[in-house]
Formats: sequence, C-alpha cells, structure tokens
Amino acid sequence: MSDLIWLSKAQMRRIEPHFPLSHGVPRVDDQRVISGIIFVIRNGLRWRDAPKEYGPHKTIYNRFIRWSRLGVFNRIFAALVAKAGKPDQLMIDATHLKAHRTAASLLKKGLFPRRIGRTKGGLNSKLHAVCDGQGRPLVMLLSEGQMSDYKGAALMIEALPKAKVMLGDRGYDATWFRTALSARGITACIPSKVNRKVVIPHDRTLYRQRHKIENMFGKLKDWRRIHTRYDRCAHTFMSAICIAATVIFWL
Repeated sequence: MSDLIWLSKAQMRRIEPHFPLSHGVPRVDDQRVISGIIFVIRNGLRWRDAPKEYGPHKTIYNRFIRWSRLGVFNRIFAALVAKAGKPDQLMIDATHLKAHRTAASLLKKGLFPRRIGRTKGGLNSKLHAVCDGQGRPLVMLLSEGQMSDYKGAALMIEALPKAKVMLGDRGYDATWFRTALSARGITACIPSKVNRKVVIPHDRTLYRQRHKIENMFGKLKDWRRIHTRYDRCAHTFMSAICIAATVIFWL
C-alpha cells in the first residue's frame, strides 16, 4: 500500500468542481479511480495491471477514456493554471515523445489525426510548451514529430498570457515571432541564428534561466506513459500529459 499513489482530500477538492455530473447510478469512488489512473500513467503499466486496491481495471480505463473524450483533464489543467495569476516571465520549447508500436499501429492517411510523425528518430509526437518563471507549464500543444518549433509557437501565440519577457532558443529566432511577441507587450530573449545578417542582442544572464523548461520536460518524462506514447488517440495521450502536468506542478 505504501507504494501506491493516492490523491489527498485537499487535492480532490481542487479538481472535483470540474468533474462531470453523475447521471443515474452514482459513480464509483472518484478518489480511488483517479488515483488509479495516475498510478498507471506514472508507472507505464497496462491498464489490466493496475493494482487491485484501485478497483476493477476496466472501471479505471473506461473513466480515463470517457473523461478524455469530454476534455475533463484538459479543463482541470487549464483551470488550475488560470488560478496561478500573471507570470513574471515565459519560456518556450519543445520535445519529442517516442511512439510505441501500439500507438503507431494502423496509422494510415485519411483516418482521425494521431499527431504522430516520422523523424530521424523514428515515429514520434512532439510536445510544444510554454512555462512560467518557476518552470510550471502554462500552455501545451501536441503535434506530429516533424513539426518545427516555430510552427508550434505560431499555434500557441494567441494563448500566451501577459508577461514581460519570453525566453527561447535559436529555433524561435524568427522576425514574425519577435513581432508577435512585441505586439503583446512581451520582450523576446532569444539568441540570433547563425545566419542572421543583423545580430539581435539578448540578455545572456536572463537566458541562463531557460534550463527550467528543460527540467519541466524531464519531470514530465519521468512518467513512463508520457516518455513513451502507448495511446493511439491524440486526445487520450494529451489527457495523460495534462494529468501528469497537473499532479507534478499544480496540485
């Protein structure tokens, strides 16, 4: 029992307002089922291998799939982030998440999007993220592995909260991105690319803090079903990422 993960009553009170209403037959104990979902994702287990203390594995799996389709876990993450207030600074980066063969099976054109692509490292997905000055994720986006960093930034730009400065590596050194940040009142702290004709200076001391977003990715990848993608559907994998980010950084 000591190795099992259990959400506390206080943690449950913070996320319960975002649970769907129960219709008809009362739901099985939320604390037990949600804790079981977290345990499976954290340890990279098959759903059938969930410890019996959490109840029937089918109940845990069905709850995860049903609530993922409803976007429950995404809303919980977004709601807790919103309560954190205005960040002092932002950091942006992306990382690859390897797709297991079970996630990439039946991958054909014309089917529903999987957000799985092929790169030199094989089949994988890419997680684009923006975090605050403490290294806590604020905005996350899942894409195919071959999507460039600046294209992911373009998809997240409208969701960026107000802040004074944005830290990013050379992959985000694009004039349009700097202009978009400036329009939102955000100063870019991004090193210039080697081929940029006119070098744009940046605060080197401040830039050293960018390791915090790398640490954030490392903590997410400590969860084995995040480090290796087993979920075929993009929305279920994104739900797993939101659950990990919520538990690690916001609960």
